[in-house]
Amino acid sequence: MAKVIEGLYYSESHEYVRVEGDFGFIGITDYAQNALGNVVYVDLPEVDDEVTAGEEFGAVESVKAASDLMSPVSGTIVEVNDALDDQPELVNQDAFANWIIKVEMSDKSELDNLMDAKAYAAFCEK
Repeated sequence: MAKVIEGLYYSESHEYVRVEGDFGFIGITDYAQNALGNVVYVDLPEVDDEVTAGEEFGAVESVKAASDLMSPVSGTIVEVNDALDDQPELVNQDAFANWIIKVEMSDKSELDNLMDAKAYAAFCEK
């Protein structure tokens, strides 16, 4: 069973959002990194890029597959996790500690469209 953390928001495409004030830290879930296998590359967007809920902002590549990253919320990227450039495997070690982008959210009501930990755990079991 993949690790699911209470207090985060989850999308059906297996990204999470950890909210701190007006900012959302977005990464892939433990379920997603487990399904992908050994991550070898993370395609990071640029700071100041705009992201839109439900639209692609980058990709994660593993030895098995490549997967688009879909933003669960809209806003402006204020930081990217540069450590993933040199160490993409950090996502496998702890997907929740190694977020991919930090976004200043433009519409926090979009969080209402996402799942809580309980709903996401049930979704992953399907």
